[in-house]
Amino acid sequence: MTYLHIDNLTKRFGNLTAVQDVSFSVDEGEFVTVVGPSGCGKTTTLRMIAGLEEPTSGTIRIDGSDITSLPAYRRDIGVVFQDYALFPHKTVFENIAFGLKMRGEDEQTQREAVDEMLEIIDLEGYEDTYPHECSGGEQQRVAVARALAFDPDLVLMDEPLSNLDKKLRQSMRTELKRIQAETGVTTIYVTHNQTEALSMGDDIAVLNDGQLQQFDDPKRVYREPEAPFVADFLGQSSRVDGVLETPSRVDLGDGNSVAISERDGFTPGDEVAVFLRNELVSIATEQPSTGNVFEGIVTELDYQGGEVNYFVDVPSLDISVQVSTVVSQTDSFLEAGMDVWMQIDPSDVIYTRIDDQSRTEVSPAEAAVEQ
Repeated sequence: MTYLHIDNLTKRFGNLTAVQDVSFSVDEGEFVTVVGPSGCGKTTTLRMIAGLEEPTSGTIRIDGSDITSLPAYRRDIGVVFQDYALFPHKTVFENIAFGLKMRGEDEQTQREAVDEMLEIIDLEGYEDTYPHECSGGEQQRVAVARALAFDPDLVLMDEPLSNLDKKLRQSMRTELKRIQAETGVTTIYVTHNQTEALSMGDDIAVLNDGQLQQFDDPKRVYREPEAPFVADFLGQSSRVDGVLETPSRVDLGDGNSVAISERDGFTPGDEVAVFLRNELVSIATEQPSTGNVFEGIVTELDYQGGEVNYFVDVPSLDISVQVSTVVSQTDSFLEAGMDVWMQIDPSDVIYTRIDDQSRTEVSPAEAAVEQ
């Protein structure tokens, strides 16, 4: 059942359109991630839902009620900010109880709600602790508890893990999902990090240049992107453009082609962008007998401990393909200058239709955002 409904939401700052005609619906209890590069409009969208920015046009409804014109203080929405925004002079108890106190709840209600939140976030005994005495992860959990304590209709999170180191950030993803599942609150989570968006969201909204590129479950968005930007931004891949020759083959020009799996909505003659995901391409010194096979030359390798990334020039496609492989302690490595063969199964080839805005290759700069 639709709980939050965003319809044609638009925000302009003078001549700049920050968000343009964004529409999507969220079911009650869902955890939805909103992802995109810096400046794509994701935080502006969040701020309009929270009531901190007034939309130029469009509507926002929660449980059927139009809240577009309601001031922020009249919306039962909890917000977790990027810097947590905890009150440094207040204890953990006072921070978590703040929303309840502002709503006129009595001390007994505040105590019961805070105790429940401390148990949920696994910080019992921290009531009299001050924020500066807490670690980054503990501060983050206190900020989440404050947003949940007054039983809001909706919780909005604006890149709450961006200030944590990589290892802590990974553990906090699981923690946030656990807390959200335990409370059942509908949650919108903004991030620039593709891994967070894919791993945490029940559904994922991909934004670029203020426009919604795709809204769907993470697996479908990753495997069946609806725009070249989506395919390029989510994950690491190499792109080559072509024309759909048959429903199961793309002509890449100069006598080259790639076999693909058929998808609804495509017809021969369509211009398509083909993406070879790094982790789905295999590499060997002997020519494989099945699948799409391309010959290349290793130009460099990037060793990352448990994984090595090979960069391979493929003359027939006139591109450099990156291949990511997991390595063990005893594996030997390919070396620069070696002739190799790469293989990818037709079912693993990602492709999407090219529109006028994506006729030239999407810049990989955004896709280099930290994974």
